[in-house]
Amino acid sequence: MTGNELAAYIDHTLLRPEATDAQIRQLCDEARNYGFAAVCVPPCYVQLAKDQLGPGALVKIATVAGFPLGYQHAKIKLMETDQALADGAAEIDVVMNISAFKSGRYKQVQDELSDVASLCHLKNAALKVIIETALLAADEIEKACELCVAADADYVKTSTGFAASGASAADVKLMRRVLPGHIKIKAAGGIKTFADAEALIKAGADRLGCSAGIQIVTHEQ
Repeated sequence: MTGNELAAYIDHTLLRPEATDAQIRQLCDEARNYGFAAVCVPPCYVQLAKDQLGPGALVKIATVAGFPLGYQHAKIKLMETDQALADGAAEIDVVMNISAFKSGRYKQVQDELSDVASLCHLKNAALKVIIETALLAADEIEKACELCVAADADYVKTSTGFAASGASAADVKLMRRVLPGHIKIKAAGGIKTFADAEALIKAGADRLGCSAGIQIVTHEQ
């Protein structure tokens, strides 16, 4: 796989709390120049990203909802999603309510995700559900994937990048085994090198969330 081929898998990501206007503009320019699949920006920067990329841009705009802990009220996640879509987001990365999941309230989790998925699909946007694999045992990863399937998510995403660890090839392989073929996988968190990225794609990832995208595709260490 070449760097150019790998770029098409990458969501060029900047979700740090201290991100500035200038850095978001630079992120968008880099995504266009390197051929990244999308930029993933904080919700307050979706409109700026849309303006910076311009009409007809090939680079998609992704943002987050319920980020990074997932325990916001379901109505708040829907409001966040609705505003992000209105501002120009084409992909929403929502954090599953991990607290409700750990408490066994699976119907609540599924219903919440289903509502967000329905809103996204109404606006021709894709939904990625972040399950935060670092906080889940293998059987919990399987159950979370099952809920995402039932909720009609487009992707299941490993991580926020804010937990103790991020994506692993083993977790991606497990997710790929459990998920039906039409549901894609986004691996994120701790992806720093070309080898990391390639291993996750070989394991079954369809998209990679990376803050080090340029270094990865240019093989810089």
